[in-house]
Order: sequence, then structure tokens, then C-alpha cells
Amino acid sequence: MTALTPAVQFQGFHSWYGDFHALKDINLCLPKDRITAFIGPSGCGKSTLLRWINRMNDAILSARAEGSLNLHGSNVLGSNMDVVGLRRRVGIVFQKPNPFPKSIYDNIAFGVRLHMKVSKTELAEVVEWSLQKAALWDEVKDRLHDSALGLSGGQQQRLCIARAIATGPEVLLMDEPCSALDPRSTAAVEDLMLELRDSYTIAIVTHNMQQAARVSDFTGYMLNGALVESGTTADIFERPQCQKTEDYITGRFG
Repeated sequence: MTALTPAVQFQGFHSWYGDFHALKDINLCLPKDRITAFIGPSGCGKSTLLRWINRMNDAILSARAEGSLNLHGSNVLGSNMDVVGLRRRVGIVFQKPNPFPKSIYDNIAFGVRLHMKVSKTELAEVVEWSLQKAALWDEVKDRLHDSALGLSGGQQQRLCIARAIATGPEVLLMDEPCSALDPRSTAAVEDLMLELRDSYTIAIVTHNMQQAARVSDFTGYMLNGALVESGTTADIFERPQCQKTEDYITGRFG
């Protein structure tokens, strides 16, 4: 088996919201160009963990972290970390599709204009490429200048994924990306994740264990701010080492 390259590494990682100890001694590696899923009951710290990877928690005044968090060798928590640059390297897609109240074209172009110096021709190429990668181009190519708010929920979420990858991130974070979608749209987003896996390191938070089993290569089970167990998805679902993990997966807890 080929050795996996670490993309994101947590070592002795803790975080707090004020006095609340949200994450406790997290030690975890997210392998490059693989999908890692985080499962566990509500409030266990999954989204908090995800949002430290691109410093989204900076927006919360009481949030702080200690320990080691590295992205391809860069210290994410370092005082000299360019957070704007970090968020270009680490894109995020949220639970509810959040297209800007702009055209489909301008939704994709927004981040590209912000982070990159490109000509109009190059910008158009990036927009088309991103929409192609998000399996949305054929559905919207004739209405690029229509409002993105006119798209269906599933199309809006794929647009948000296209927007996230347009600036060339290394890592793509997905926080419950399908929870607001119908089964058909969920299947489309899951297919898209599997297609993107060869080019991006993906971390997904999901309450849907069937989804984690379908799309992820690795899974971490979290409980009360701690990482109870992590490993290949097959091992976690079929051969868990911890009774707490088995209880959650089999429905006896959570």
C-alpha cells in the first residue's frame, strides 16, 4: 500500500470557547487527496475542529486554541499566518447553501478577483472549469448572468462547491453539506465529492453515517470534544476498537 502524505495534522490540540473546553487533546492526520469524515452526536466538537483548519473560529472572540495544527508543514495557529491566504488554501462549504445575491458567474468570479490577478479571458476559463468540476456547467452555461438565487437547493450547493474550488484550494471543508438537500441532490453532491477526491483533501462533518460510509476513506468518531477513535472507514464501521464507537454506529448511543 502506498504511504499516505499528511495534509493536515493535529497534535496535542485543545480549544476553548471562554471557559468551555471544546476540543481535548486531538491527535489526528488528514491524508492528502482522501476524504475524512467526522461523525458523532450534536455538540461533540466536529464543526469546531473543522473550522480551526481555516481559522474560521477567529470570528468568535472567546475562541482560543493550543497545541499543534499544521497544513502541509505550515503552522496554522502561528501569529505570522496570513489568514486570508490560509482561507484561499482551505475552502469551506456550509450546511445551508449560501450563494451570494449575484449572478452565477459573479459568484464563482468573486474569490478569483479577490485573490488572483487574471485577465477577463482567464477569469472566464476559471469560471467554466470550476462549474465543470462541480458538475454544474451543462445546467447553467446558458444563464451564467442570471441570479444564483434562482437555482435549486442542490444546484446552489454545487455552485458553492464550485466557488470554493475556483481559487485553487488544497483542502476542502464540508460542514453537513447535504443536510438541507433532498435525496437526489444529496446523491449528486456525494458523486461530486468522490470525483474531487483525486485533486483535493476533503474533510466532511456529517450526522449521516450511511453518507460517511459511502464517501469517506477515513472516519473519526468524536464525543464530548474528544476524538474517541479514528481509522479507515471500513475499520471504524466494521471493526471498531472502542465500545463507545460501536455503540454509536449500531444506534445504542446518540
